[in-house]
Amino acid sequence: MRYSTFIRGLIAGAVGGLAGTMLMYLFGAGIFALLGWPANTSISIIGDAAAAFFSPLGIGLAGGASLGMRLYYLIGLLLGVMMGIAVVSLEPLRLGSLQKRVGLSILFVEVMSLPMLAAGTLALKMSAVSAALWFSISFVMHLVYGLVLGLVTSYGVGGEVRDNKPSIIP
Repeated sequence: MRYSTFIRGLIAGAVGGLAGTMLMYLFGAGIFALLGWPANTSISIIGDAAAAFFSPLGIGLAGGASLGMRLYYLIGLLLGVMMGIAVVSLEPLRLGSLQKRVGLSILFVEVMSLPMLAAGTLALKMSAVSAALWFSISFVMHLVYGLVLGLVTSYGVGGEVRDNKPSIIP
């Protein structure tokens, strides 16, 4: 793999991760508004969960929306970069169709989010009903993130998308 291809994947993934994170936040804010909750509910939960997670380790963090926002965008950026690098590095993704890339991006995001969601629910000692509601809303939000990430990353690495049809001309 050429260095420029790697950089293109890294940048496309970073842009896709940030765009997906922004749209996921806006989508989630809409869901929370419909439920009558504050728009920054997910951000606050993430910040509080991180503070609760590190507290037993003797690391004092002020939770809430401030910490949550930083972690939210950092995680979104890192997952995007990982996906972008995977698309240009792995031949099945590099040669795959748009549908395959978007589908795998959604799957990647949903699977990668599960340990973080589980850690948050355990750190905050959520009840079963609260955890089920949090997982359900997060599933839909991460679906939006994965969709945007897959689309932006696929179009960002553009020239690497191929039809998988044999060519007569070499």
